Amino acid sequence: MTVNGVKYELNRLNMAKRCCSDDANLCEITEITLENEEENKAINKILEANRWNTMIRRQIEKTSALGTEAVYISIENANVTQDGEVHGGNVKLNYVSATQYVPLTVVNDEVTEAAFCSKEMKDSEYKYTLVIFTRDDNGIYNADSYVLNENGMEIDSSSITLGDIKPFAVYRTAEVNNLKQMGEGYGLPKIWNSIPVLKGIDLAYNILFSDLDKGEKIILVNDLLCKYDSNHHITQSIENKKLFVLTGEKLPEQENMIHEYNPEVRINAVRDTFEFLLSLLSLNFGYGSKKYTFENSQIQTATEYIGSKQDEMQALNRQRYQTSEYIKTIVKAIEWFENRFNNAGYDLNQEIKIDYDDSLIIDKESILERKRNDAVTFDIPQLTIWYLMDAYNLTEKEATRIYKEKDTPEDETDEDE
Repeated sequence: MTVNGVKYELNRLNMAKRCCSDDANLCEITEITLENEEENKAINKILEANRWNTMIRRQIEKTSALGTEAVYISIENANVTQDGEVHGGNVKLNYVSATQYVPLTVVNDEVTEAAFCSKEMKDSEYKYTLVIFTRDDNGIYNADSYVLNENGMEIDSSSITLGDIKPFAVYRTAEVNNLKQMGEGYGLPKIWNSIPVLKGIDLAYNILFSDLDKGEKIILVNDLLCKYDSNHHITQSIENKKLFVLTGEKLPEQENMIHEYNPEVRINAVRDTFEFLLSLLSLNFGYGSKKYTFENSQIQTATEYIGSKQDEMQALNRQRYQTSEYIKTIVKAIEWFENRFNNAGYDLNQEIKIDYDDSLIIDKESILERKRNDAVTFDIPQLTIWYLMDAYNLTEKEATRIYKEKDTPEDETDEDE
């Protein structure tokens, strides 16, 4: 930026990055669980091979800034027969950002057809892959792939018919997109509506930084106390190198030969400004009026929201619902690809449970302890089942089976022996 045509460097607090990072923290995924134990292990192994834990957190954080992230599923290292049949291979998750994705068909705000572009470096050269997913009147998806070099020349292309399971997933913010220029199929970048407040926070920080930068004591001395060299330059020793010479007949106070000037650092005014701006940022960014607060000279994230009616929890639950639907779409696509190319036999209708880390907003251990006490006190089977589901991230079917096994008589084989 410039002031009166002169370049001026603005010191930044980078609160936009902090907001996006905290969004990812609040949606931290701890576990993905399928009903079938063996299938659950296999799916999580595929996710791990695709760096899922790292990439999903990056995607959640970037979604707050860009509004949209996506994943499309492909198969690599597969065997292609002479008649064009594809068998075997490994499922690959291709993570793309908003700039690498174009929605083609959107029905009731659901993206049903889309195009994706990904970039990879191999042998010190970049290669770009363009994949276009369309579906016919029967709902069967077709994938057309094109591989391009750095100059945009086509290297390879292929086309394959898939099934009725969507082979991609689009992740967006839970906020309604009010930006007309973005069009259908894109989420609202939460940073966009907060830009004015973020500027205000940077300006307040810049005032504080400027005060601190110029806050060092200045000592003014009369030039009668100084020694001059042959060129009439003042010679100063190491001890008095920070002294400033005041030339002229008078000092600020005539009776003093040395005068101290202590610049004011406006801490209290800046602190009040920060508190006001952080409250505005919390409201604009979507997690309630108390997401950020300036306490004990530190910017802290509020952690006292336990009730489901609190504004932060309501907004967070909406975003977690979006996240869960996104993950379930990806998992079902992985299951279909494994069934189609590796004859895995996954149940596409089984329940998928997503568990989130609530340690930043609620005391999960206290809530679990209360549920356990209720289950023991009232001796109601359903309370015990609910406790097992929450404590060990089990599906209701698994928790019910464990509860029933508890009441099953033990084998009397040992007694017979």
